[in-house]
Amino acid sequence: MFQNRYKSILCQTEPYLLELVRYIHLNPIRAHLVATMEELLGYRYCGHSRLLGCDVADWQITAEVLLRFDRNLEAAQVKYESFVADGIAAGRRPELAGGGLLRSAGGWENIILARRYGEHLKSDERILGDSEFVEEVLSDADEHFDDRCLCRANGVDVEKLAEIVARLLEIDPAEVWREGRMSATVQARYLMCHWAKEVGLTSTEVGKRLKLSQPGASRAAQNGAELAKKRGWSLQELLKV
Repeated sequence: MFQNRYKSILCQTEPYLLELVRYIHLNPIRAHLVATMEELLGYRYCGHSRLLGCDVADWQITAEVLLRFDRNLEAAQVKYESFVADGIAAGRRPELAGGGLLRSAGGWENIILARRYGEHLKSDERILGDSEFVEEVLSDADEHFDDRCLCRANGVDVEKLAEIVARLLEIDPAEVWREGRMSATVQARYLMCHWAKEVGLTSTEVGKRLKLSQPGASRAAQNGAELAKKRGWSLQELLKV
C-alpha cells in the first residue's frame, strides 16, 4: 500500500483481461500471504472470494469476469476457479507486471521474432494490449511514444543496461561495476550514468552502484553523452540488435 503511488493500467479486453484478473488474484499466493487456493478463498483483501460468491461487495462487478466463462453462474464460477488455479505454476509474469511492450508482444520470443522481420512494436507502460490497441489509445489521447517507455517496456533495468554496455565495449559485465582506470571500464561507467535516465533511473542512483559521488555521477553522465555522440551510439538502436 505504501510502496509507491497508485497506478492504473488501461487493459485491452481480449485476450488480456482474464490473464490480468488471474494474475492479480494470485498475488497473495505469490507473496506467501496464503499458501493454497482454499486459503485464498478466505483472504478478505482480494476479489477472488467475491467472484466465487463467498463474499459480497456492491462495488465489485463480478459479471464482467464470470460471463466470460459461462452464462450459468455456478458453471462460470467452477471454470473461473479452475482457470485461476492453473495460473499458479506460471509464477511471476513480468509481461503482466512490467512494461507495455513485453506484455503487448506476448514475451521476449515474440519481440525477437518481430524484430527479425523488421516490425516496430508500439508500447506504453500504462496500457496492456497489442500494438494496434496501444497506438489507437494514444492517438485518441493525442499522445506520443516516449523512448523511455520503450526501454522500460523492453525490461531494461540497471542489470540489463550493464549487459548492453559490456557487450558494446566487449568486456565482461562484471567489469562495469569494478573501480579502475582501464579505458573500457571508465567508458562503461560514463555510459551507465548517461543512459540511466532512459531506463527510468537517475545518474545518481546508478552512481551509487558504481561508488561515485553525486557530482562524480553527473560528470560521468556528461562524459557518457559526449562519448555516445562521438561514437554514434544510441541505446534505442542497441536495443534493436
